Amino acid sequence: MAFTSNSGSGPMADINVTPLVDVMLVLLIIFMVTAPAMSYPTEVDLPQPTVTPPTPPVDPPEPIRIRIDAGGTVSWNGSPTPMSTLQAQFDVEGARGDVGTGTPDASKQPDIEIETDRDAEYEVLAKVLSRAKNAQLAKIKFVNAGE
Repeated sequence: MAFTSNSGSGPMADINVTPLVDVMLVLLIIFMVTAPAMSYPTEVDLPQPTVTPPTPPVDPPEPIRIRIDAGGTVSWNGSPTPMSTLQAQFDVEGARGDVGTGTPDASKQPDIEIETDRDAEYEVLAKVLSRAKNAQLAKIKFVNAGE
């Protein structure tokens, strides 16, 4: 410690903090080395291999092409369909895969191929997708006509 007089205002005590900082750094390094690394396990459900591959359906249903135009018009295999009847049509197609277990058999359902115009509204697409999901359709694809 050094005592100095500061223009007559009394003695001033300065503490040397260098040894304190050195001790703290050594303790920090010791804790960093000795503390175990924290690891959190993450569960991942991986698909299990099957003994026999599933057989493809003998006569797969024809795919259904849904077209959404820029004006919001929805077409079912080329014919315009109002949104009010779209859910009923999806329910009929979704019932094809109903095997009574609560889980639909996707191999018996047709592919739903959705094609949208570049300027189509997202809201119409979202309504079509939600109706397909409500009908428990499992095979939904997005296709491009090659514009």
